[in-house]
Amino acid sequence: MKSKLLLSAAFILAILSGCNNQNNTKQRKTPATNKVLQSFVKHPEWSKNANIYEVNIRQYTEEGTFKAFEEHLPRLKKMGVDILWLMPIYPISVKNRKGTLGSYYAVKDYKAVNPEFGTMDDLKELVGKAHKMGFKVILDWVANHTGWDNKWITEHPGWYTKDSTGKMVSPFDWTDVADLNYDNKELWKAMTGALEFWLKEADIDGYRCDVAGMVPTEFWNQAREKLDKIKPVFMLAEAEQPDLQIYAFDMTYAWELHHIMNQIAKGEENATAIEKYFEKQDTTFPHNAYRMNFITNHDENSWNGTVKERMGESAKAFAVLTYTLPGMPLIYSGQEVGLDKRLKFFDKDVIEWDFTSPLIKFYTTLNNLKSNNKALWNGDSGGKMTRIHTSDDKSVFAFIREKDGNRIFCVVNLSDNKVSATLKGEDFVGKYKDVFSGDKKSFVKGDSLSLDKWEYEIYMKQ
Repeated sequence: MKSKLLLSAAFILAILSGCNNQNNTKQRKTPATNKVLQSFVKHPEWSKNANIYEVNIRQYTEEGTFKAFEEHLPRLKKMGVDILWLMPIYPISVKNRKGTLGSYYAVKDYKAVNPEFGTMDDLKELVGKAHKMGFKVILDWVANHTGWDNKWITEHPGWYTKDSTGKMVSPFDWTDVADLNYDNKELWKAMTGALEFWLKEADIDGYRCDVAGMVPTEFWNQAREKLDKIKPVFMLAEAEQPDLQIYAFDMTYAWELHHIMNQIAKGEENATAIEKYFEKQDTTFPHNAYRMNFITNHDENSWNGTVKERMGESAKAFAVLTYTLPGMPLIYSGQEVGLDKRLKFFDKDVIEWDFTSPLIKFYTTLNNLKSNNKALWNGDSGGKMTRIHTSDDKSVFAFIREKDGNRIFCVVNLSDNKVSATLKGEDFVGKYKDVFSGDKKSFVKGDSLSLDKWEYEIYMKQ
């Protein structure tokens, strides 16, 4: 979410470790475990080879409406997009609003549509057209708090967190929202009912759940069970909390990997950090849990900086990793044309589109590869990553993934220097085709590679 100030890495760690928030309003803890958790989540079949695209309706077009966004569906289909994640589409509270339009995450009514975006019928039409074209559609959901003029404030004050004086409080310094108190089980019924509403009313396919780690895992567990009885749903948690993926969520954010990529781009880390990251993930998260890989999203763009600001010339190299490493890749609105401005969060700030950008072809190639090559599929449907060591492991990150005879061999120079490196072992040996150029290439034991700064190569086994 971060509808107000950026949720920092320190805050993320605070959630993971169960620390109290700044207003001491609630405490969330991750169960301690010395073994890998088992997942009982049944992923929708269509998610096994999917990518995800985040849609910022407000900033997508001058009109900022569902109907205006509809015109982009053919373009996104051609680019190979699978899942459309719509940022919150609900009416935004006016009381304590920030900026002229307010935060998408200050929800006034969980069962209505923001009139700035259109009508309920407009949303249904968008979802219907998207479904006919083969997309899946998930809505952004805000379960941790509401806006200050949500009707629950007056009708159900007992559903909110209060301080020692009985005054409702905001989580952290997010002053435009009021914190919900999940000690009240009546709130569970109402919130679950609101989640069920959109599946029945608009035939959506699941949810991206804002600051999911600040809501009890048990709530999400029971909600997922009820939603799946209506239709098989896809659930994404804005969290990096393993227990959320036992029963409730298909996917969580790979925040730590994102931070590592930013650090490598700045020269503060090197390629070995990625291998260490996956060694830890393999012993922490359920084996079939999806993780969302990204170089940007709405929060990163608005609060931490554009891709160019954070990654500079290395951006495409890290984008390649989001597609080829285990996990589901995310594209944020405008990323496919090199969006290079921080979009305002509380005001109108239209994306500057350049449909001649070569990045469109770049992401189309990666989407098609992800969709068609089993080695890169999600969770257990894809292949495990095997690191290919080189004579320069600090600069070069090379690896293979293999599944049912499909093999991808990826080599990325994660430094701002030209490097020459010798490949070690022989797991990579074989005949391949370069994914981007189509050129054929054979690798033998002891081969060497020469790569320019931040250069990447993806080879597909022939």
